[in-house]
Amino acid sequence: QVQLVESGGGLVQAGGSLRLSCAASGRTFSSYAMGWFRQAPGKEREFVAAISGSGGTLYYADSVKGRFTISRDNAKNTLYLQMNSLKPEDTAVYYCAAGRVVAVIAYGYDHWGQGTQVTVSS
Repeated sequence: QVQLVESGGGLVQAGGSLRLSCAASGRTFSSYAMGWFRQAPGKEREFVAAISGSGGTLYYADSVKGRFTISRDNAKNTLYLQMNSLKPEDTAVYYCAAGRVVAVIAYGYDHWGQGTQVTVSS
């Protein structure tokens, strides 16, 4: 079992940056693939980025490619999402998730955090 806690959300102007963190409990963090998803009001949860346990495999949604960077520090049991050049359409609740294989769909993940709100003003 792994428990996940996101932090780092907030209000930022368009063009600004935020870094989200996801702290994981347990000693097996490096064995989990990790992902970031987001959900805007009235919309379905959508994939943002994913990273393998070693960090060697990365996936990004087209909408964030070139602006967002996913990374992890296995020694600190922490996942990150660096978000640059933020746009109003990035406004959503952001969730981190853990699973056994890297996936770009929500069903591929077994454990979820509670989410952190990101609001980008125009």
